[in-house]
Amino acid sequence: MEPISSRQQTPCEPLPPCAPFSTSFLSFIDLYVWLLIASAVLSWLIAFNVVNTRNQFVASVAEFLYRITEPVLAPIRSFMPNLGGLDISPIILILIIMFIQRVITYYIYPSVF
Repeated sequence: MEPISSRQQTPCEPLPPCAPFSTSFLSFIDLYVWLLIASAVLSWLIAFNVVNTRNQFVASVAEFLYRITEPVLAPIRSFMPNLGGLDISPIILILIIMFIQRVITYYIYPSVF
């Protein structure tokens, strides 16, 4: 076995021109998952009267999260059966997003770059 210092080092290849776009897209998807989680947690806190929506900051954060997540969650809720007070649409959306991330990472990204 040869020592580490005698190994030849290969120069780093430059990233393709569209690599920053794909990594920023995957980062955006990760951020959206965290917004979904924050929206679900905040809705639980509001439902159990832990936080007060009369507080202007809480109301503005809740409104922001609602406006960001509801356009994507509403179609999922429309075909889901009624489960009483349980809303699993954020979980289903997170699973769909994770599937899309895996497809991009394992199939699309290697063939493009």
